[in-house]
Amino acid sequence: MKRVALFVATNIAILVVLFIITTIFGVHRYLDDTGLNLTYLLVFAAILGFGGSFISLVISKWMAKRMTGAKVIDRPANEMENWLVQTVRRQASSAGIGMPEVAIFDSAAPNAFATGMKRDAALVAVSTGLLRSMNKDEVEAVLGHEISHVANGDMLTLTLIQGVVNTFVIFLSRVVGYFVDRVILKNEEGFGIGFFVTSIVAQIVFGILASTIVMWFSRQREFRADAGGAQLAGTGKMISALEKLQKGIQEPLPEQMASFGINGKKDYGWKMLFMTHPPIEHRIAALKSSGRQ
Repeated sequence: MKRVALFVATNIAILVVLFIITTIFGVHRYLDDTGLNLTYLLVFAAILGFGGSFISLVISKWMAKRMTGAKVIDRPANEMENWLVQTVRRQASSAGIGMPEVAIFDSAAPNAFATGMKRDAALVAVSTGLLRSMNKDEVEAVLGHEISHVANGDMLTLTLIQGVVNTFVIFLSRVVGYFVDRVILKNEEGFGIGFFVTSIVAQIVFGILASTIVMWFSRQREFRADAGGAQLAGTGKMISALEKLQKGIQEPLPEQMASFGINGKKDYGWKMLFMTHPPIEHRIAALKSSGRQ
């Protein structure tokens, strides 16, 4: 419920701010006295929908470092840090991408993430809890999983999907608002409170429903990254790493970064529709059934 409440509050805040800004600068031309200008509305929705997603992508590395406190290894201070850098370098070369930044963040939970706007300028980070709880073979598999995310272009693809979803949520919520205001409430002078209230409610409802599409894709990319990790490090190592994650402390990354980590929050029932990661037992079963050694 905390996530839903945060989503609702964020959407209302965004709508209020956007309404004020568009009113001040006159960027609300999709509203006119004769009806809804669908062309302007679609352009408006696309700019907002993709704009927010791409801004998040551009600042993703900076945001990830600030939110997790990840420290980039500029000069390895010990044997473990040197091993991490060299392993990432080798895997990045095998995957055909540029050398990512390598970082460590302080967390008791075993976790790792990859992010960044470009395949050749990404960030790969592991938690102190992961380094303490896993052996080198398992850490190698986790790094391979994250390198596969980068090589697959998952960050950009997820951004594009989120942008498309955002666009249709914004567009359809305004259409519903217009219908309620003009057809049901019979408002014939401009756009009344019915339009704005209905648009807010519709955006929240459509946003929640649309997020299930984004989460489905997020879960599918985890299966692909597991397969990539198995290819780079070995299936046995990848399965062993997932088993360690299953037994370890279940503490997902901050909400805004939940889809980036290798270990996600576990839910049951209808809440599984909003999971960023498949259940670990499903991921292990997929690797075992692949037949890859």
